Formats: sequence, structure tokens, C-alpha cells
Amino acid sequence: MVISEYDSSSYSNSKPQFLALRTPSSVPTARQKESEESPNGIKYPHEGTFDQWMMKFGDRLGGVYCYARPFHEYLGYNAGLDFETKIMVKHDAPKLFRNFLSRSDWQPELIAFSGITDCYQPAEREFQLTRQCLEVASEANQPIGIVTKNALVVRDRDLLKSMAQRSLVHVSLSITTLDPQLAREMEPRTSIPAARLRAVRELSAAGVPVKVMVAPIIPGLNDHEVPEILKAAKEAGAMSASYILLRLPLTVKPVFEEWLERTQPARKERVLSRIRQTRDGKLNNSEFGSRQRGTGEIAEQIGSLFKVFCQKLDLNRRLPALDYEQFKPPATGKGQQWLF
Repeated sequence: MVISEYDSSSYSNSKPQFLALRTPSSVPTARQKESEESPNGIKYPHEGTFDQWMMKFGDRLGGVYCYARPFHEYLGYNAGLDFETKIMVKHDAPKLFRNFLSRSDWQPELIAFSGITDCYQPAEREFQLTRQCLEVASEANQPIGIVTKNALVVRDRDLLKSMAQRSLVHVSLSITTLDPQLAREMEPRTSIPAARLRAVRELSAAGVPVKVMVAPIIPGLNDHEVPEILKAAKEAGAMSASYILLRLPLTVKPVFEEWLERTQPARKERVLSRIRQTRDGKLNNSEFGSRQRGTGEIAEQIGSLFKVFCQKLDLNRRLPALDYEQFKPPATGKGQQWLF
């Protein structure tokens, strides 16, 4: 079997390589990215994505739709197998984060863990960089927004509970489908849907504000699941919900098309047709303001359906406000190592 650079690693059982990332200048910083909105549709301040400390790049979770795949090409790797098997790790991320928060000119704003790859992907079990950075944030009373689709987030429930009691953290957990078989095919190393719902339940019970993100919604594949996902989220204790329509920027497109052909051949043409109907006849439209929701009748139907069930289930609320007034610079060792 010939494996192309666009094949997902469900073809391969190869173990991941963890590669040290030592050159901050090799990837764009948050200041070089768009300031108004992150790729996952959540609005953050101009320095507000944790990926600027480069904790991990590449994602062993293997989501075929992941918008972060093209970013791996900045590092000299491909967006298919390399994205899932060559994981770049910034081993001193907690130290860099501490030094960053200790800057005299830092004005506390929301910092997101994380805007590119999942901060609770499998590598976190070994390196515990997310937990160490949460410890720094907790010490400094720095507000944090976590975005993940992995139940490993529950491991840090003690820290998150403490931060939530001080109005310092929100968690957004992505649930793409309730079908375990589809989840296994589409997100091969991500927590199964039941485990993610259990994470919502356990975090909510600990007093951590949780939003469920139905992301991405793929027209013709999982859009019919929206009502049931929202009902399950509400029953698990979620306070809020949002969604993102599938985007296929750059090299995500061939990865996704290859996956459809291999795992969903009977649905492939219908899915691609419906995607095009939400993207002005194309498979992707990067226009700011519409890229997260799409355009056209199908996109409007999805939006209306989501809105109706959010209102019915009282999931159209905002999460509680975070408190920026408590911030205090964290203690540092001798000297400073500046990120920029």
C-alpha cells in the first residue's frame, strides 16, 4: 500500500516522535497572527494564545479536519502523517510562560490553552507541560481559557477547581459526534464521546464553567446530531454551547478528501456537495466573519437549528466573567529569559 503525505496515520501504527523545539523565531508569534479571532472561532486578545510558547506542535489525536495541519508545514513537515507522528515539544514552556507573565508591561488578558493543537493531546500524559503551566497561571491569578476534546483535562480538576473558585478559568470541550464508530474513524486517538461527556460532568460538578463546542459540524455527516449532542451536553452540566462549521484550509482539504474516500465512500460526494453549498461553491472560504459559520441555505439551516436547541436547553448563555484584578506577577529565579 502506498501512503501519500496526505494520508492520515490510521494507515500506520508507527509510534510518534517527540522532537524538541528550540527556536522560537521559527514559527509565527501571536503578534504575527490575526488579533481578532483565532482559527477555532474564539476571540482572544492580541497575545492570547498559548501556542506562542510552543508547548506542542503536531497533534497525535489525528483529527482529519484539524485546521492546524498546515501549520506543521512551517516547521518543514507535511500536514498528513507528519502532523500526527512528529510532535514538536517545547520542554521549557512553563519557564517561558513564567517569565512572560513576570514582564513589567504585561497587562492581564485572557490566555487560551490553546489555539493551534490540543493542550491535552496524548503527549501531555508524558510531559505534563499543560499542568505545569496551569500551576504558573494559578500562582499568578492569570485567567485561562482551555479548549480541548480530550478527557485528560479531568486529571487537572484540582487546579481547575481552585482557579474556578477565583473566577480564573473556563473550559471548552469539543464534542463532534455521539457515534463512537464515527469518532474513532474521524478522531482516532481522541477520547470517545462518552468520556468527553463524563469530563463535562466531572468538571461541572467541581464548579468549573464548561462550554461544549460542536466542532466541527460537517454538513451531510454529523449535522443531524446537533440536537442530541446539545441535549447530552446539558444533561452533563454544560453551561453554554457553540459551534463551528467545517473549514478545509490549504492542505487540510486533501487530507479530508482522502479520509472520506477511504472511510465514507458512499457519503463522499454528498458531503463534499453540501460543504460547497455552505462555501460559495468551494470547499473553503477564509473570508473573515463568515468562515466559522458559512453562507447559503444549508449554513442558515444549521445555524437556526443550533440556535433553537440552545435556547430550548438554556445553553445560549455566556460563561461567567473572569477576574483580571487579582493578577500578580509570578516569582522568577535569577535573571530573565524573554520570549520576544
